[in-house]
Amino acid sequence: MSRDRLYLFDTTLRDGAQTAGVEFSLEDKIAIIDLLEELGVDYIEGGYPGANPVDTAFFEKKRTKSATFTAFGMTKRAGRSAANDPGVQGLVNSAAAATCFVAKAWDYQVELALGSTTDEHLEGLADTVRTAASAGKEVLIDLEHFFDGFKANPEYALSCVTTALEAGARWVVLCDTNGGTMPSEVRTIVGTVLKFAPGEKLGIHPHDDTGQAVANALAAVETGVRQVQGTLNGLGERCGNANLVTLIPTLVLKPYYAERFETGITPEKLERLTHISRAFDDRLNRAPARQAPYVGAAAFATKAGIHASALLKDFSTYEHVPPESVGNERAIMVSQQAGKSNLLTALARHDIVLEKDDPRLEKLLATVKEREAQGYSYDGADASFAVLARSVLGTLPSFFDVEHYRAMVERRHNAQGEEITVTEAVVKVRVDGQLLMSVAEGNGPVNALDQALRKDLGIYSARIEDLELVDFKVRILDGGTGAVTRVLVESRDGTGERWSTIGVSSNIIDASFEALYESITYKLLKTEAVQSSSVLATARPAQKATG
Repeated sequence: MSRDRLYLFDTTLRDGAQTAGVEFSLEDKIAIIDLLEELGVDYIEGGYPGANPVDTAFFEKKRTKSATFTAFGMTKRAGRSAANDPGVQGLVNSAAAATCFVAKAWDYQVELALGSTTDEHLEGLADTVRTAASAGKEVLIDLEHFFDGFKANPEYALSCVTTALEAGARWVVLCDTNGGTMPSEVRTIVGTVLKFAPGEKLGIHPHDDTGQAVANALAAVETGVRQVQGTLNGLGERCGNANLVTLIPTLVLKPYYAERFETGITPEKLERLTHISRAFDDRLNRAPARQAPYVGAAAFATKAGIHASALLKDFSTYEHVPPESVGNERAIMVSQQAGKSNLLTALARHDIVLEKDDPRLEKLLATVKEREAQGYSYDGADASFAVLARSVLGTLPSFFDVEHYRAMVERRHNAQGEEITVTEAVVKVRVDGQLLMSVAEGNGPVNALDQALRKDLGIYSARIEDLELVDFKVRILDGGTGAVTRVLVESRDGTGERWSTIGVSSNIIDASFEALYESITYKLLKTEAVQSSSVLATARPAQKATG
């Protein structure tokens, strides 16, 4: 039985940015792109070039490797052509391969919000699509308020669909902008639209204001649309968008959908889902939802009693899918049934191979669980996990030891009488038996410690020259000024690789220093592996030519 191709469109970096309290930096966007590519979505909508400096810089070059890089913007303004509209041209001239333009499918919104007429809006829609398509862009049209508009004036809403397709749009996306449409209504309205447009050119963009965004997405797919738009962890304005982290495993694992539809999500990628979801929350500096479907810490947790007893006989008695299929783990309070498989997978990412019955694996598993109870979270700090694993397994080289460090913050007046803050850090390290001391000033104590720590590492200095700190996040795990603090540091080097490390302490400086220390250690582990490979290549005898 042949399956229809279903396309997954992520709008975390654009529509998800509308979430209260969420503000993506350029570095955030680049890192989140990596998570989305790891997951395997088809389209990544990165924002609105020209709307703000971050988005403009983000679209200066292509940011994706496999997903279609997509820019978002408005159709042309009334009174000018698309060729002379700065907003349209900003999208056309960006590095994005696809452009998604928003148009209003509700006549009331056209008249109220735009002060225009429906005829003018349709003309602008067609002109915008033709202009972008002629420039070689794949064109998508988000029909805002489509379902409310259809209920008010179905003729105009449908004319938006046909106008966009006739002008050359690849996709027309039906948006439930207010999030109040019921699944039964979605089925009925999409069924009508399919009489005017083929399903392989239609998408769905549901919001979650009634808690039914995923249900509405599934209803639209069942009826015939072949693109679904959503966000990581359901991020979005008000109550959020359709949660791709819930939707994707439903489409891939549930036979009703898996037997009918093909996606770009492989079983191997799906096993990274929990990690990606939690790493994304870590980047946003917020706690993952414990009861989130599929990926929550409690999604496969069962207390002692009859449920746990049945689980031990057959896991399917209280689990609708195997937890490892989405990278999560089973938690049965009366016994530790899970953990080893996930751990072996994580170790393999760092070229550490252990057998499942290796006693060191039990020790590492116990150490990880103990540290996570203290506040560590290795889903968003894979480099720290690599350092911890090698330490527990006894394979971590002793690069350098920190014997002492001090950070001082002083507020004073300079020679001009201006009030300034000066931060200085001192770090003493022992490298290869030699004691080295470095002093550095910085923009705050963490920056000063970072500068001092990397200033002189003796024989290792040359190996960390291209290392730089690109992001720093702090999260308070308990209340009060004496609370336990988690620090997440992101670093990168000249190869373009990025990694995150974590520190936890009641002292924010200690937590920060721990994360900095592990970042440098991970970098040295990387260079150690490269040097070892070079030595092996040099030592390997040359092959004699034959023939």
